[in-house]
Amino acid sequence: MRSAAESIPLEIPVQYEKSEPEPVTLLELVGAVCDATDDEREVVETVLHMLRSGAVKLTGNFRGAKIEELS
Repeated sequence: MRSAAESIPLEIPVQYEKSEPEPVTLLELVGAVCDATDDEREVVETVLHMLRSGAVKLTGNFRGAKIEELS
């Protein structure tokens, strides 16, 4: 059994067919992922994966922000 403080690596093997990333605000993105899970670590990892993979592009206040600044 893993302790609560132990990190669990997540691998999300998803391929995107869209050539252009989906424009979304950080609030919308986090809200959508939160609708799918209550695990805060999973929310963070999924949002970072979506940003790094190019599936989404941030608009609004965080437009142009570096991913490292968000994590």
